[in-house]
Amino acid sequence: MASGIAVGAALIAYYVISYLIVQPPAVAASGNAPNVRLTLQTVASIGFGPHPDWVSYLVKNANGKWVHSTNLVVPANSVVHVTILQYDTATGLRNPFWGRPQDTIGPPSVDGKQFVELNPDLASHTFAIPELGVSVPLKGVADNAKNQCSVAPCTLAEAHTTVTFAFKTGKRGVYRWQCFVPCAAGFILGFGGPMQSFGYMDGLLHVV
Repeated sequence: MASGIAVGAALIAYYVISYLIVQPPAVAASGNAPNVRLTLQTVASIGFGPHPDWVSYLVKNANGKWVHSTNLVVPANSVVHVTILQYDTATGLRNPFWGRPQDTIGPPSVDGKQFVELNPDLASHTFAIPELGVSVPLKGVADNAKNQCSVAPCTLAEAHTTVTFAFKTGKRGVYRWQCFVPCAAGFILGFGGPMQSFGYMDGLLHVV
C-alpha cells in the first residue's frame, strides 16, 4: 500500500511540474499600442520535443521566427489583430455554441470571407479567452487536401486555412486561453495531454 501511495505522489508531482509550473518562453505581439498583431499557427503534430505527436499552437515572434509557445504578451487597452494559420483537419465541436464567434471586433474571417457561425463539424480548434469572453472557432483543413503539413513549423505552401479577427484588451492581468475542441488524440474524451498543457493547446495571455 505504501508503494502505491508513493507512486501516486510521484505522478501528482510530475503533473504539477510538467503542466502547471514549466512554462514556455513569452512572445510579445508585434507593433505598438493601441494596435498590435499576433500571428499563430495550429498543427496536427508538433514533430519535435518530448511529445512530438501532440497537437499544438505556435506563435511568430518579432523576428519572424516560429516559436513553440502559448505564452503571449499584449498591451492593455489595445486592439489585438490576430492571424491564425490553421493546418490541422477538423475534429468537430461537441457543443455547437463554440461555433459562434464571441466578443470579437466585427465578424472574423476565414480565407478572406467573414462568418458569424461555423458548422460545428468543420471546426478543428478554437482560440478562446474565457475571462475576456473571446472565442473564435477555427475551420479545419479538408481531410483529402493535398500537401498537408506533417511537422511544425508549417509553411504557407502547405494546406491550411487562414483565420483573422481582432479583440480588445482591457486592464492589465494574466488571462488563460485555450482550445475547447477535444483534439487530444489518444486521450480519454480527447481532453488530456496537449489540451491541458501550456505550450500546446493551453496558454497564458499577459496583458501589460
